[in-house]
Amino acid sequence: MDRAVRHVVDKQVQAGIDIGNDGEQQRVGFQTYVAHRMSGFGGESKRRRGRDYEEFPALVETLSRRFPKRSRMQNAPEARGEVRYLGTAIIQQETDRVLRAAKATGAFAECFMTAPSPGIVSTTMLNAYYPSHDAYLAALAREMRNEYQAIHQAGLLLQIDAPDLAMDRAMFYRDLSDADFVKRCERHVAAINEAIEGIPRDRVRLHCCWGNWDGPHIYDVPLELILPILYQAKVGALSIELANPRHQHEYDALRRHKLPSHLALLPGVIDTTTNIVEHPEVVARRLQEAVDAVGDRERVIASTDCGFGTFTNREWVIEAVVWLKLKSLRQGADVASARLWGRKAAG
Repeated sequence: MDRAVRHVVDKQVQAGIDIGNDGEQQRVGFQTYVAHRMSGFGGESKRRRGRDYEEFPALVETLSRRFPKRSRMQNAPEARGEVRYLGTAIIQQETDRVLRAAKATGAFAECFMTAPSPGIVSTTMLNAYYPSHDAYLAALAREMRNEYQAIHQAGLLLQIDAPDLAMDRAMFYRDLSDADFVKRCERHVAAINEAIEGIPRDRVRLHCCWGNWDGPHIYDVPLELILPILYQAKVGALSIELANPRHQHEYDALRRHKLPSHLALLPGVIDTTTNIVEHPEVVARRLQEAVDAVGDRERVIASTDCGFGTFTNREWVIEAVVWLKLKSLRQGADVASARLWGRKAAG
């Protein structure tokens, strides 16, 4: 495991990334891993597929051929008893490992670690024990707090991954009205705020996306509907998927709902579901649009749409291309910086 983490850290450094992480090397899935760190889970959730998958069965067949071996993703364990975090030994192993790798290179300006939101755990590892969804959500917020605090106390920037705030409009909350979905999102953000209480805003960022898969995405909720809810999160930065062709136009929402002054924006300017490597000029233009929408060049940080390995054995982009995409991210950021600050781009 040390070798795997060192490999991804080294590759990020070689690509020019200066805010990096461990690639979630110790985790089978970005959120399902928590079942191994908490009591109360068992069996299978029998979660409904997203609307994309139900409307286009040929897509399911295609993906089954493409990913014949995949981690336990669709039918993750469900909550069958009181959920309890079983101690921080495993998360401390993770934080220690990435800190060792980062120290060995000495090249990261900042190191972050991800953890799933209480909401995405609740909508993918379903409730079969608590009297209500809200009761389950509250229990998860209470217990996930242990992991969030451990990441923060290790000196790492905490990133809360919360696709429930967008993706679940077409999945778990597909039968609700838009108004009711917004109310659920407000409760999910409140759960995040409860779980991160005591951690300074500038040490937490929130990631929101519409699901990291190569599909139609025709039922995705518009960013404009949820953006005011995202602003309620007590975090210092928002990471939003904006390279996905279904959402590249959503900078308009940021123009209409201006980013609060205490927040930075991490716009996704690299698509994590296609093997096409974005040209640095494309990256630079996307970053320029983000700065134009935010109105402050100091509060925009180039990022990717999502992770490149959401689940084990379900990688849309081959590894060699991942590093090329990250290199292009760096180069495009340098071009944008040169234009915005009037200095020469690196290399």
